Amino acid sequence: MDDLGSKVSYLVAKRGIPVYSSDEVKLGTVVEVLDAPEADLFDGIIFDTTPNRPGGHKFVDAPEVEGIYERGVVLQIDAAAAAKLAKPGKNPGSIEISPDDVAGEPAPSFWRRAWNLLSGKG
Repeated sequence: MDDLGSKVSYLVAKRGIPVYSSDEVKLGTVVEVLDAPEADLFDGIIFDTTPNRPGGHKFVDAPEVEGIYERGVVLQIDAAAAAKLAKPGKNPGSIEISPDDVAGEPAPSFWRRAWNLLSGKG
């Protein structure tokens, strides 16, 4: 593996720098570094495998990145695991809301209302 220089922040990682597996196999080059700037959060890297291997773009999640250096990225996974990485896709935030989420507390039962009236609580 080439001399990659010093470790740097994901904020200064450059498009086109090589991406290496933990077993020092060159996997491709950086296409995009994904982050959530409002939370100062590194999300992952999209890299292109086309020049060396068929397969196109792959996404590697932040925990699988060992380090970002001046002249390259090193992953914590080996080449075999990297070959199984998913292609990047749209990942919009989503939330599912059920009627229970918006209905609030259930109304007290007949017996609870009767007890509240008799005990002076309601």
